Amino acid sequence: MSQPKAVTVTFNPALDMTGHMACLTPGNVNLIQKASINPGGKGINVAKVLAELGAKVTVTGFLGDENQGAFVSLFSQKNIDDQFIRVSGASRINVKLVEQEGRVTDLNFPGIEVTEKNIFALEKKVFELALSHEIFVLAGSLPKGMPIETLKSWIERLGNMGKKVFFDSSNEALKEGMKAKPWLIKPNDDELSQWAGELLEGETALIDAGMKLSKTGIKNVVISRGSKGVLWLRNGQVFSSQPPKMKVVSTVGAGDTLVAGFCWAQLQLWNEEDSLRFATALSALAVTQVNVGVEDCEALHAFLPEIKLSTLNNASLQKETLHNQTSKKG
Repeated sequence: MSQPKAVTVTFNPALDMTGHMACLTPGNVNLIQKASINPGGKGINVAKVLAELGAKVTVTGFLGDENQGAFVSLFSQKNIDDQFIRVSGASRINVKLVEQEGRVTDLNFPGIEVTEKNIFALEKKVFELALSHEIFVLAGSLPKGMPIETLKSWIERLGNMGKKVFFDSSNEALKEGMKAKPWLIKPNDDELSQWAGELLEGETALIDAGMKLSKTGIKNVVISRGSKGVLWLRNGQVFSSQPPKMKVVSTVGAGDTLVAGFCWAQLQLWNEEDSLRFATALSALAVTQVNVGVEDCEALHAFLPEIKLSTLNNASLQKETLHNQTSKKG
């Protein structure tokens, strides 16, 4: 059997400087207890996890030519096919402050600025890869110089070619990209609230918003809820997962790991139950470690039975939605 393959596109990679501390006190000097610097960016994190699971992964996007060494080393070490477009300047360095209780504060810097020539080169690369790949993960923020409309048009074009586009971003890029009807999106509850224009509190409110997105033509709406698990809207149904309580070391990359889990499941052509169980377990274990990746495959498979799954059908959803609307009126 041939090795399953996928492409991840990271528009704005970063060297992630992660510092672990007891408790962050704004406005004061804070002591970092331990630190690390690793190549990051959503698509690169997804690629790393997929490669460690056994996929043949090609990575592309924009990479600054001044500090590419750590990225190149990672790709070589994990046998990842490097098809990044090199651009002038240095890829950004993001700072992640991880407190003892697990809370993470992100300081995300703007990064490189791309030109029309850079964008054309990446467009050419992406659609060359589309001739031989079926699954694309487009992830992360956009660099300066890249219009959101370009991102939207690429998602639409890949979709029209029959490609499965996994899309994970935030803010305006997420909002506009979702209009292009990617095959799968993965907002967290905060990002879904931003899209809805109101605070979505509770499972029913999140499901209502997810159903609205499904009706726009997005086949898979995955809502990540941290320790509360995952909601997956697909084919008019809602699948829910709940991991056991985990000892949180760091939540950095947990969402990217969830995307990788769903991507791997699709590469394996698994059913909904196996897909959701695996992706949830993979993401839950990710918070128990410092770095992004699959540290122990045996522990992962042993952990799968601990994931609780449930399903809501159309009738149940309509009942829940009616109840929610009535409660709002009251």
